[in-house]
Amino acid sequence: MDAEDISYVKKPCCKDTVDVIEGQDDLTEKDFQSFEKDTYITLVSYVFSYTYLFETLAKPIIPHKNYKPPKIIKDIHVLDETYLI
Repeated sequence: MDAEDISYVKKPCCKDTVDVIEGQDDLTEKDFQSFEKDTYITLVSYVFSYTYLFETLAKPIIPHKNYKPPKIIKDIHVLDETYLI
């Protein structure tokens, strides 16, 4: 077959339709005081237990934080005659 004998047919791949799904238009909002007692206790206990679930890390103690090394006046390696070979 030659390349001239092959004919391409474009197939329709998309439809021009839109599907609309009906949703809930009216949402009910409850304030915190309108909860029942059991729900209120459960919610408060959950929040309380979740906040104390993680422990905070203590600040690390750095003992040499304010330490200042002495000033080097002379080369100690030369004075002690120690050389790395």
